[in-house]
Amino acid sequence: MPLHIPSPSVSGFHLGPAFIHYYGLMYVIGITLAILITQRRWKAVGGDTSLVGDVALWAVPAGIIGGRIYFDLTTPKYIPHHWYGIFAVWDGGLGIWGGVAAGAAVGVWRVRRHGADWALFADCVAPALLVAQAVGRIGNYFNKELFGGPTSLPWGLYIPPGYRPPGYLGYTTFQPTFLYELIWDLLLAAALVWLGHHRRITPPGLFALYVTGYSAFRIFEESLRVDPSEHFLGLRFNMYVAILVTIAGAVWFWYTQRRGKAAVAAATDDRPTGAGEDTAAEPAAGAGEPAAGAADGTEEGSGQEIPAEIGADRGVSAAEGPAGADGTEHPG
Repeated sequence: MPLHIPSPSVSGFHLGPAFIHYYGLMYVIGITLAILITQRRWKAVGGDTSLVGDVALWAVPAGIIGGRIYFDLTTPKYIPHHWYGIFAVWDGGLGIWGGVAAGAAVGVWRVRRHGADWALFADCVAPALLVAQAVGRIGNYFNKELFGGPTSLPWGLYIPPGYRPPGYLGYTTFQPTFLYELIWDLLLAAALVWLGHHRRITPPGLFALYVTGYSAFRIFEESLRVDPSEHFLGLRFNMYVAILVTIAGAVWFWYTQRRGKAAVAAATDDRPTGAGEDTAAEPAAGAGEPAAGAADGTEEGSGQEIPAEIGADRGVSAAEGPAGADGTEHPG
């Protein structure tokens, strides 16, 4: 008997009078993990963890709404045929790009309202989002969706006849693209964490790499998938979206890193040259006098405050925004 991944026989379970869909449950677990991971990463850069809860309270509903709107607009033929079909997220149908776009926009609004650094916050969120997406793909497995073309590979996914798209009724096992994406999401999350610890990435560079890396993988994934989708000029609609977002993400990353290097270079150029040389050349004049700036916190020998960019390099918390590092909301 050929090897394959079996399809689950059920899509949920009863809890009293309620029926709990595994698809929705996986999203709840994924969102919870994302919040916990983001709190840990935000705290590590000096941020107030309560801000993460506030952002999640607004961004998660916005992401679900945005994801569903994206699905309804791009695949109208596959909306369930009943009056609440456009809202039936428990049956599947959340477009990741719509969800991320809406959630990110609302998240930036909340972070800025608290006076914190939205770019640094986005970098803290990026790996957490990938973990949440990976867990969410398990929900696709229970819904028997997000699969590729027919395959005889030992890890082929068995799809029951009722879930096979037109033209593929004679095939039994398909590419488990949900599993491929799950693995890629976790690998990319690990790579972003490693880069954040071992390379100097100007925020929101990690988030830009998340956008680029995930979308680039979707180009490969969309080339395999055969489940229902709108097509234009022979390609799935999401293929075009993946290509455009990959390019946009790569340009965004390049721009943020170039701007970051320019800011550091400008801060270095602004530092006074020869600071301290006069003191060394005229020891008698400075004998017995305190070092310039020692009492007022300015840079020694310059009489000027340390530039913000240099101060960050010297250990100033990067989470500090206009309202301070505690992320508290200021009135007004």
